[in-house]
Amino acid sequence: MVHIVGAGCGAPDLITLRGKKYLEQADVIIYAGSLVNRELLAFAGPDCEIHDSAKMTLEEIIDVIAAAEREGKTTVRLHTGDPSLYGAIGEQMRELDKLGIEYDITPGVSAFSGAAAALKAEYTLPDVSQTVIISRAEGKTPVPEAESLRSLASHRATMVLFLSAGLAGKVSKELIEGGYPPETPAAIVYKVSWKDEKICCCTVATLEETAANNNITKTALIVVGEFLDSEFVRSHLYDPSFSTEFREAKQ
Repeated sequence: MVHIVGAGCGAPDLITLRGKKYLEQADVIIYAGSLVNRELLAFAGPDCEIHDSAKMTLEEIIDVIAAAEREGKTTVRLHTGDPSLYGAIGEQMRELDKLGIEYDITPGVSAFSGAAAALKAEYTLPDVSQTVIISRAEGKTPVPEAESLRSLASHRATMVLFLSAGLAGKVSKELIEGGYPPETPAAIVYKVSWKDEKICCCTVATLEETAANNNITKTALIVVGEFLDSEFVRSHLYDPSFSTEFREAKQ
């Protein structure tokens, strides 16, 4: 059996209870060494076989899993954050399906959730933004033209960008050309929930300068939107004048 587990965004205690249990039970762990906090490996048993996938190809990863399956062992494939976001698990699951190897997925706390917590912010404020766009700048990995930052920026919704800190200048230019005013609040959140977490508040216009001044080129999210610095109306959810399925309005 293979368990694909989201490690969470950094801090070891942000892994789910289920994920921790699978790590403790694993015979083999293949973890994303370039991103996953190694402190999580402390949950592994003393006889657990551990592999760093940063040094492996897809074929090598599958070979290790297949060998473990032949021996009746349990494998944990440990990904950073939530594996469904930029985790490259699709190609791994496709290969496991071909081999008839059973697997399941345990979600994790994504860095975009961790960033909001670190910023003490709510992405979806009434009358400000009710939409969160999760995307990335085009770099070595192409992005469909319809999903270019310039195109997405036209919505002026809350935006969270993965894998883009090293392209902050390009991000700034495309967001402004797409419709965000240069003064739109933004932040670069580096290694959220790690011990060396850093939060750099800025504007869309100063993203490149902020990244350069703080020597941030990777392992960071760029967040953009008026939710960072805006007045907003009170929601209806706890308004005494608003009736819900569970509560009558107070006159």
